[in-house]
Amino acid sequence: MSTDKQFENMVAVVTGAGNGIGRACAIAYAREGANVAMFDREADALGESAELVKAEGVRALPVVGDMTKLEEVEAAFAGTRKELGPVDLLVNNIGQTARENYSEFWQAKPETLQFVINVSLMTTLMCSRQVVEDMRERKRGKIVSISSDSAMNGDIGTVDYASAKSGVLGFTRALARELGPFKINVNAICPGPTNTRAMQRIPRDAYERAKNAIPLGELCEPEDIANAAVFLSSDKSRFITGQTLMVNGGRVFY
Repeated sequence: MSTDKQFENMVAVVTGAGNGIGRACAIAYAREGANVAMFDREADALGESAELVKAEGVRALPVVGDMTKLEEVEAAFAGTRKELGPVDLLVNNIGQTARENYSEFWQAKPETLQFVINVSLMTTLMCSRQVVEDMRERKRGKIVSISSDSAMNGDIGTVDYASAKSGVLGFTRALARELGPFKINVNAICPGPTNTRAMQRIPRDAYERAKNAIPLGELCEPEDIANAAVFLSSDKSRFITGQTLMVNGGRVFY
C-alpha cells in the first residue's frame, strides 16, 4: 500500500550526518520514505543519527569515515550500493571553517587554507563523482550541496571558507549543465548562521552579533535547511537546476 511519501523506496546519502544540518536532513529524508546512508567521522554521533532514522521505519546505514580521503569515499559509496542499492538522492553537507585557526587572510597559514578547501569543497566533488555515473545511466537523480551565505557576504576572517563555498556554487552550476540532458537536478543551498553545535560554541558576543544581523531576528534551525533540501530533492522541483537557494533569514540577498 502506498504511503504517499515522496522518497519511498529511494536511496539517499547524507554526508556529515552526525550532527546539525546533516542529521536534520537524514531524518527529513527518512520521514519521506528514503533509506538513508549517513557518512561522518564521529561514530557516536552517527550512531545516534542512525537510531533516529530507523525510528522513521526505514533502513539506516551509518558509515564512519573521513570523506577527505578518496579511498574512504569510494569504500563508503561501494558499501552503500551493496547494502541499499544505487543512490537516488545525495546531500553534500560536509564542510567547516578554520575554527580555532581562524584569521584574516594576511595571517593565514597555507596548511589551514588547504584544509578548509579540502573539507568544504573537495568532499563535495569527490562524493558527487561517486554517484553521477549511475545517475546518468538511470536518467534520474538529485544532488543538493550545502554551501553558505558566506560565499556571498564575504565575512571577514573566512576567506578560505568563502572561497571553498563559492567553489561549491560554481561546481553546482557547471554540473547542472552537464547532467541536465540526463534529467538530473543539481542545486545548492546557502544557509546563514545556523543553530548547530559549532555555532553554540562561539563566544556569546559573536553569537549575538550574528543573530542581530538577520532581519528575521533569529538563527536558522537545521530543520529549515532540511526542509529546503527535501524540496530540491522532490518532484516539485523538477524544473529547478543549477540554482542557489538562500536560507538565511534575509542576512544576505541574492
